Amino acid sequence: MATSTESNNAVDGSSSTNGALGAATQIPPPLSPHRKVALITGITGQDGSYLTEFLLGKGYEVHGLIRRSSNFNTARLDHLYVDPHNSHKARMKLHYADLSDASSLRRWVDSLHPDEVYNLAAQSHVAVSFEIPDYTADVVATGTLRLLEAVRSSSKKGIRYYQAGSSEMFGSTPPPQSETSPFHPRSPYAAAKCAAHWYTVNYREAYGLFACNGILFNHESPRRGENFVTRKITRAVGRIKVGLQTKLFLGNLSAARDWGFAGDYVEAMWMMLQQDEPADYVVATEDSHSVEEFLEEAFGHVELNWKDHVVIDKRYFRPAEVDSLRGDSTKARKVLGWKPKVGFKELVRMMVDNDIELAKREKVLVDAGYMDAQQQP
Repeated sequence: MATSTESNNAVDGSSSTNGALGAATQIPPPLSPHRKVALITGITGQDGSYLTEFLLGKGYEVHGLIRRSSNFNTARLDHLYVDPHNSHKARMKLHYADLSDASSLRRWVDSLHPDEVYNLAAQSHVAVSFEIPDYTADVVATGTLRLLEAVRSSSKKGIRYYQAGSSEMFGSTPPPQSETSPFHPRSPYAAAKCAAHWYTVNYREAYGLFACNGILFNHESPRRGENFVTRKITRAVGRIKVGLQTKLFLGNLSAARDWGFAGDYVEAMWMMLQQDEPADYVVATEDSHSVEEFLEEAFGHVELNWKDHVVIDKRYFRPAEVDSLRGDSTKARKVLGWKPKVGFKELVRMMVDNDIELAKREKVLVDAGYMDAQQQP
């Protein structure tokens, strides 16, 4: 499954203590009639892992769809793993599928009979979408259509569907951006997300699906992929602090984003599917900061000056920039009763603290000769 940070323990009755997946796909046994069932695409990503934790805490049985990979990519889920042979304890199960394969989506929706479907999977790196636009459109836009069609045609009626939108859909629309603001996408990724958004609206209006779009503004965490600018910064701060790196190469420092904590945002996803009527919601902190401000907070947290380490590299500038995103989440706050718990400074410090500890562990490997200290300039 194409995922954003996109991130194997066991699948369909096969097990492993190191995350290996079984080769065969088997239909799982019937589930407890008293437990809600959730199906998540993109379960191995940042949002998928937090949502899985949240739903397990609510007593759900959680099933995740993942792509086959030669490398284990379930690190974000390893702490939730229970050998599926312990069927009375294993409430998270993983299955092979892909948003580019309609038959696999139909098979799992039809066999699992989920109460809720969360479509979080995507090729969600904006810069990369300029390099692989066809793939991005196929997975993000058409992949959503394939999943919606699987839900619509399922023998189980009343499935509630969540579609992960993105603030990137607003693009050059001036802030603050709300549910009624026009979309003006500035990347293949954002354009594909706009298509996915309108597919979801269409299936809600045409077929009566309980389908919601969550237009989530930037949300980060220590589980964010390391090629996203926020995590790239905090990883560099940790490595610089312990002497493993000296320089950090970045692009546009003036771009401003509404950054929140991913753990807060997955609760809003769930809340949308608990309402009496389906609707679309912007989820945001309503507080915007530039990349430069993020640098100041991150480096300042460990008493470093970012100007001593950051180098501007033109290769990291996008062909079409999005200057400023700041959400208006009034509707989500009033209707859902949702509000963010983690503020900007707390978020940055959380990420830096995590990456300081990670860098310290890396340094042990470097000092022991198991890792090349010159991998970064």
